[in-house]
Amino acid sequence: MKDFTKEELKNFNGQDGNPAYVAIDGTVYDVTDIPAWQGGKHHGNLAGLDQSEAIRQSPHGLGVLEKLPKVGKLVD
Repeated sequence: MKDFTKEELKNFNGQDGNPAYVAIDGTVYDVTDIPAWQGGKHHGNLAGLDQSEAIRQSPHGLGVLEKLPKVGKLVD
């Protein structure tokens, strides 16, 4: 598990061959192999960012996180 700053996380945006990671409540998840996150985008949400608020507003909610690989934590 790696510690990511918000600046470092931006590099994992799912574009130009980079993996796609999102942070939710301080945990960083790998969404690279999730078809809905193809190209680092999912319903207007972008990989490489903290998407804690967006997931709370999504229809699937936090339960979907159980299926995602954890790769680290978001630090200040």
